Amino acid sequence: MLVLLPPSEGKANSGEGAPLELSALSLPGLTAARRAVLTELVELCTGDEEKAREVLGLSEGLRGEIAKNTGLPTAGARPAGEIYTGVLYDALGLATLEAAARRRAADSLLVFSGLWGAVRVTDPIPSYRCSMGVKLPGLGALAGHWRAPMAEVLPEAAGDGLVLDLRSSAYAAAWRPKGELAGRTATVRVLHAPTRKVVSHFNKATKGRMVRSLLTAGAAPKDPAELVEALRGLGYVVEAQAPGRAGKAWSLDVLVEEIH
Repeated sequence: MLVLLPPSEGKANSGEGAPLELSALSLPGLTAARRAVLTELVELCTGDEEKAREVLGLSEGLRGEIAKNTGLPTAGARPAGEIYTGVLYDALGLATLEAAARRRAADSLLVFSGLWGAVRVTDPIPSYRCSMGVKLPGLGALAGHWRAPMAEVLPEAAGDGLVLDLRSSAYAAAWRPKGELAGRTATVRVLHAPTRKVVSHFNKATKGRMVRSLLTAGAAPKDPAELVEALRGLGYVVEAQAPGRAGKAWSLDVLVEEIH
């Protein structure tokens, strides 16, 4: 099973670890594309600060993120699972998983990123600010920049198993499974059962708890139908819609009674 996660806007500090080594990150087929984004981002942030703030979509209170980006090549790096914080990652609680579940997380979780493309939770990266919605002056829209290299690399990473896609739409735009692989992919919405509406906070929290439940239980569904049964067995209320035609993903709605 390959689980596709969004990153978080909130990130922990880089710390004092060894600096980033692009060539050491997982999915080496993305290295050239990563280097291109990193170079453009650092150049942007070492130039006109107001332009950088506008391009990155930062409020006045987040101006300090620009200086953080200028130091990316030499900043300390920590495992991505420690860098990403926020609601989903708090609920996932990677640091508190038992050893076997942590190994499963290292093998199955893939975090999408405007800067790195996609990384494993064990990949050492520095803290940064660059969302997938950014349009860098020399590269254009990052989702478009990533599509070709992702199309080369991600199908191999997915192998012949299930893909559980928990990304937001901005990150899904960088790569969408196609053909036979799409039929092994399940996208998930979390709905407040009484209103049938998505509420951002508990949507993220429930997705984090759901992934934690699967990792802790050692669940290994091979396709979306088995995933539905696994989630129901873990106590989740799931409504599933199989694709109407080839080349489309399954759609799962996880219904939650309480917002928390």
